[in-house]
Amino acid sequence: MMDASDQEDLIGDVDHPKAPPNGVINELLNVGAQDNMQGQMEEFLGPQAEYNEEEEERKYYRRKRLGVIKNVLAASVGALIVYSVYMGLLQMQLILHYDTTYREVKYSNLGLEDIDRKMLMGINVTPIIGLLYTPVLIRFLGTKWMMFLASGIYALFVSTNYWERYYTLVPSAIAIGVAIVPLWASLGNYITRMAQQYYEYVHYKEDHVQEQKKLPKGACHKYIIVFQSVFHIIFHLSFVFAEFPMFFVLNSHLRDNQHILQNVHYCGANISGVIPGFNTTVLTKLPRSMLLIQVESVLMGFAFLAMIIFLVLCGAAYRPTEEIDLRSIGWGNIFQLPFKHLRDYRLRLLCPFFIYSGFEILFAITGFSLSYGVCVLGLKKLWLLILVYGLSCSVFSALSLCLLRLPRWVCLVGGAAVHVVLLVVLLAFSPPPKSLEYMGPLLMISVLWGLGTALNKTGVSILLGMLYAEEKERLDFVYTIYHWWQAIAIFIVYLWSNLPMRAKLSILLATLLLACYCYWLMERRLAMKVPFRLPRIPRPRHKVKGYRYLEEDNSDESDSERSEEDDEEEKEDEERVAEEMGAEDRDAGVQGVDSPKARRRGAEGHRHRREDAWMKEEVREEREEG
Repeated sequence: MMDASDQEDLIGDVDHPKAPPNGVINELLNVGAQDNMQGQMEEFLGPQAEYNEEEEERKYYRRKRLGVIKNVLAASVGALIVYSVYMGLLQMQLILHYDTTYREVKYSNLGLEDIDRKMLMGINVTPIIGLLYTPVLIRFLGTKWMMFLASGIYALFVSTNYWERYYTLVPSAIAIGVAIVPLWASLGNYITRMAQQYYEYVHYKEDHVQEQKKLPKGACHKYIIVFQSVFHIIFHLSFVFAEFPMFFVLNSHLRDNQHILQNVHYCGANISGVIPGFNTTVLTKLPRSMLLIQVESVLMGFAFLAMIIFLVLCGAAYRPTEEIDLRSIGWGNIFQLPFKHLRDYRLRLLCPFFIYSGFEILFAITGFSLSYGVCVLGLKKLWLLILVYGLSCSVFSALSLCLLRLPRWVCLVGGAAVHVVLLVVLLAFSPPPKSLEYMGPLLMISVLWGLGTALNKTGVSILLGMLYAEEKERLDFVYTIYHWWQAIAIFIVYLWSNLPMRAKLSILLATLLLACYCYWLMERRLAMKVPFRLPRIPRPRHKVKGYRYLEEDNSDESDSERSEEDDEEEKEDEERVAEEMGAEDRDAGVQGVDSPKARRRGAEGHRHRREDAWMKEEVREEREEG
């Protein structure tokens, strides 16, 4: 019985095996979870079936190209708004201040006429010194921030018209004169840089683009042509919008032609000055102060809008590393390089065209519009003449797109030919005053002058971009020289206001013929492959140690990552200095090692030797660069 019961217990134990220990179960579960997690990680990190790297890269660079187009449109619209506000306000201000009744009733003995003269002097004379500070400002602030700051100065000019006093109007006018050359140099540089960036985003697979090397010659010319044309098409509409205050506000307050032109006997080529005999009372009634405040508030709002456009919608013209390199060549070199670039015969031979570019646009909106247009048609038609001129400039700027198929000289020579014919016609054209039947011929001359201006402005900007398309570190210097010569021309026009009209037209014609000859000479030299002289831009020297950014010369390395050659050179210099110091100490010990004079002499000798070592190192680096 006993044996039988024990046997049954053994059989029962076989039928019901014991459960394994808990540790074994946990190990099995952990192994399974790890295998599952590893599979999920491989699935997550591995190549995705629906992911196409080339397609994503193509989408990325398409967004970049759209960003460049947005930058060009934003810069164009910002410049349009700034100059629409500036010219519209200045025109309205000068007409109001010209009227003697307005001056006497509103401001009595304030002397607005004298204030206007000094204000115009500040606007026209101050840009003469623009070549001295423009490159330094652009390199210090950056191209985008220079445009933003300049638009802020124009907004400051608008704000000073709320309180018209000598100490508000004249300083703001001087600030406008200071900002003119930097603003236009930045705009020209910015549009050309956008063309270069667009080329890089289109050809992002090219080796020279990926390695950030210099672009091939002529690679981005078509983008420069398109972007400069778009900019000028949009910007020239500023002449149209600038006439809105005149048309909607001031025109209803002007007297008729019989009163304004009562003492005017000659017009056109027969007169001297602007309009001799023009009546000093041009307003039938004074505009309400609240109306003027409302107009200035609207203009102020648009000026702030232009600032916001430059700040928010315009992207950077250069990469952060490129801007650091542009500044790191030394402020003294930045100051000198615009003058050194005048050694380039291409820029020297284009200077007459730069000067004529300033002559002709100011003559169109002051000389022709006043001495021909207002003198014949009256002050109420001034807005129409300038509006037609602005529309013509904008529409015909699209003709510069023909340079995509035609030689680059077509634009400049075509505009010059139109202006030569018009200047000859104006030399012989002397219509009588108060003759509305001459409106058709005057409007036609305004349209044709706008055609010549459009071809001239776009042609010069495109030509500069094409000549220096591969030299992105020189663009700010080149456009600074261009707009500085324009500022010189505007100053000359300001000085000649009292000359006879035929003398003014003769100066314009002589300058244009000289510009055409110099341009032909430049193209001939380039065709003969005459080498031009470009100043060497110094290599960037980054004095801040540990500042990390990527550069082709591996400027990202810190002191701990220096090459073995640099370490060996530094050790040799230290050993040489130590030997010299030891020899000097021994000499000093003979003469009296504890004397202060010997210690001071040893310290001075050590400093001089270290300076000599640094000078030798700089000379060696310059030779390696050469």
